Amino acid sequence: MLRILLRSLGRLLVSFAVLLSAAWACAALWYQLPATLPVKVGAMVLWGLFGLAAIVLLWRGKAGRSLLAYAIGFVVLLEWWGTIAPSQHREWADDVARYLTPRVEGSVVTMENVRNFDWRSDTDYTVRWDTRRYDLDRLRSVDVSLSYWTGPAIAHTLVSFGFDDGKYVTFSIEIRKERGESFSSVGGFFKQFENSLVAADEHDILRVRTNVRGEDVYMYRVHLPQAEMRSLFLGYVGEANALARAPSFYNTLTANCTTIVYSLARHVVPGLPMDYRLLASGYLPEYLHDVGGLTPGLSMDALRAGGRITDRAIATDQQPGVNFSQAIRNGLPGVAP
Repeated sequence: MLRILLRSLGRLLVSFAVLLSAAWACAALWYQLPATLPVKVGAMVLWGLFGLAAIVLLWRGKAGRSLLAYAIGFVVLLEWWGTIAPSQHREWADDVARYLTPRVEGSVVTMENVRNFDWRSDTDYTVRWDTRRYDLDRLRSVDVSLSYWTGPAIAHTLVSFGFDDGKYVTFSIEIRKERGESFSSVGGFFKQFENSLVAADEHDILRVRTNVRGEDVYMYRVHLPQAEMRSLFLGYVGEANALARAPSFYNTLTANCTTIVYSLARHVVPGLPMDYRLLASGYLPEYLHDVGGLTPGLSMDALRAGGRITDRAIATDQQPGVNFSQAIRNGLPGVAP
């Protein structure tokens, strides 16, 4: 009786492994097989039948050859998967068409291709790419912004650096979309997108979310010594240069806008603990609050209430000539009036 039970349990586990691998293989074929839609669907159906046949034969006591054939087929699929490499050369969407190229000379960082679009809608905008210089000796602040569009658990993370001459620049890890392509969290697991590091004017990269796309944005002042702010900035510079040398794939779980920020910050502040809130990025502010990274002496509720910049950003459209970066920080906890 025990032997029968163990045999059945083993078959269940192997069946689950085959089912899981077959589902992954079908998704990989859907997203990456360079073929027409009917051919893709046909390949997925055939692979699904291949996996199903292996499971049926397993339960009929003919596991040896069927599982060996499936394993060989899956190894061949993995070999093909390994040949899919990221590229710098595709027909990119306008907002990620150029990659950031920074150059460090002493304390001054010169950055080519800082994005400064004027957005009227997601499809109507004026394209501008600037060359800007930032003196790290004048670096005074770091702010992290979370942009929500689909519930409290998921948000896009942006990091802004402020200087005592009134300059701000925002870094954002984003998918490098091809023209006409849109984000897919599932596709992000299957090499659908390359990574892009965008450096942009806040009037571009924050305003497009609040005033154009209707997202809800919260900003938080990060509590860091100047030396660590400088190291974090240079971490982004290093990431930009690395992507320029060798492109990499975006991954929804392991290489997204929040996990890469954590990887950079960990080099600045050693010992930062791993936490589920680095994956459920909408809860990143609570994580930063718990590790003492936000304005001290205030509750998370107070920081969140004062950090909501959406209405302040929208109001700037009715105030010609107003400084966008200053306006969205009016009342921000940790920022002097």
